[in-house]
Amino acid sequence: MIAKKTVREPEQSSSLSLKSSGDCLHEIEFITASLSHIATLFRHVRRGNTNMEQRFDFTKEAYRGAQQAMYGLEHYVRNSGLEKQLVELVKTRCSQINGCAFCIDMHTKDARAAGETEQRLYALNAWRETPFYSDRERAALEWAEALTLIAETHAPDDIYERVRQHFSEEESAKLTLAIVTINSWNRIAIASRAVPGSYQPAGKA
Repeated sequence: MIAKKTVREPEQSSSLSLKSSGDCLHEIEFITASLSHIATLFRHVRRGNTNMEQRFDFTKEAYRGAQQAMYGLEHYVRNSGLEKQLVELVKTRCSQINGCAFCIDMHTKDARAAGETEQRLYALNAWRETPFYSDRERAALEWAEALTLIAETHAPDDIYERVRQHFSEEESAKLTLAIVTINSWNRIAIASRAVPGSYQPAGKA
């Protein structure tokens, strides 16, 4: 994590030390939540009409490199500077499109924990028909839909131009990475038959 000349050196040093401690605590909480997430995600399988059968366990040591790669992307997104509520709306919308029940459950809970309202969560799959979202959020949601359905849309220029009206080039790239990351989690969760319901945001379980 990046910690977000001159005569008063002692004061500067003390302030930096306190900030680093806070960052370290945040990092520990992130790692703990991530480990809990992945353990829950792949310990369970979707309930069917007959027997429950896990397809594969992504937490095994054999997949350690893949886990670290996914956590690296997730860590980057969490610390990208994009608004937490906006990112959770995007993650939830992508998960709705992909039909990932585990991730819908997770990210609606994370969104509520970040202060999101029930009204905006319930209306998310009809966001174009409501006045509940800002222009910046609308641009992000439209881009999220275009990239999630990329085989159909091919990420058209007109949608990207609308994104750029509300996001800088750097923010647009970070938003794109957030969308790529949640689409990857969706595919892993669906493929492994993860059961929704047990996830709780950090500090709530």
